Amino acid sequence: MNFLQIIVLAFIQGMAELLPISSSAHVIVAEKLMGINPTRPEMTLFLVMLHTGTMFSVLIYFWNDWKKRYFQSSAQTWLFIKQLVLATFATGMLGIFFLILIEKVILRHSAHPQVESLFGNLTLMSISLVAGGILILYAAWKQKKHTTSRPLGFKEALWIGLIQGLALPFRGFSRSGATISLALIFGIDKMVGEEFSFALALLLTPPVILREVYRVLKIHLTQGISYAQLGSLFYPSLFGMIFSFLAGLLALKWLSSWLKSNRWGIFGVYCLFAAVVVFGFHLIH
Repeated sequence: MNFLQIIVLAFIQGMAELLPISSSAHVIVAEKLMGINPTRPEMTLFLVMLHTGTMFSVLIYFWNDWKKRYFQSSAQTWLFIKQLVLATFATGMLGIFFLILIEKVILRHSAHPQVESLFGNLTLMSISLVAGGILILYAAWKQKKHTTSRPLGFKEALWIGLIQGLALPFRGFSRSGATISLALIFGIDKMVGEEFSFALALLLTPPVILREVYRVLKIHLTQGISYAQLGSLFYPSLFGMIFSFLAGLLALKWLSSWLKSNRWGIFGVYCLFAAVVVFGFHLIH
C-alpha cells in the first residue's frame, strides 16, 4: 500500500466503524477498488489495527460520561462490570460457535477454511447490509413508540452481547448498529445504549487484535519470511491507526448528535442504499 491508500482506508474505517453503517463493508469495497485483496493476512491485520485506532477514540470520547454514569459508586461500577462481562461472554460463545460452524462445516472442503475468507464475499456483505438496515429502521420506529426509558438490565445486556456475536463473522452487519438498535428496541435510553455498545467494543477489540496478530505471524513465519520483512507489515497498520483515531472522534460526535435528534433511521436507509451499491459492484466485477 502507498501513503495515499493508507490515509483513505484509515479515514473510511475511522468514520464508518463508529457509525452504524459497517466499516468493514466500506473498507473492503475501497480495497477492491484499489486492487487490494482484502482477504490477505496482512490486509486483515491492517483492518484490525485500524479498529485499534477507533478503540482509543472511543475511550477518550466516552471516558467522562462513563465516569459520571458508572463510576460514582462501587455499586454502579460492579453492576456495569457484570453487565459487560455477561454481554462479552455471550458474544464470545456465539462467536466461537460461528467460527466452528464456518470453518469446520461450511468451509471444510475449502483450500483455506478460515472465516476471514468470507470477508471479501460481496453477496454476503450485501445481505448483511440489508439485515442491518432493516434492524436500524425497525429500532427507529420502536424508539418513537416508547414514551419512557427503562434501565439496562442483565437480560438486555445478554441479548445485546448475542447480537454483537452475530455481527462478528458477517461483514456488512454493523456491530454498533446492531447493539445500539437492540437497546432502542428494548426502550433503553439512547445515550445509555450508545455508551454500553462502545464499552463492549473496548473489551472485544483486544482479543480480536491478538488473534489476528497470531494468525499473521503463524502464516508468515511458516513461509520463511524474516522478522525484518514481518516488521514491515506492521508499519502501515500503525500509521493508519493514527488516522483512524482522528476520524473516529469525528464520527462519534456525528453519531451522538443524530441519536439525540432522533435521526437514527437515516443510517438504516443508508445501509440499504449501500447494499445495492455493493451488490452492483459485485455484478460488474
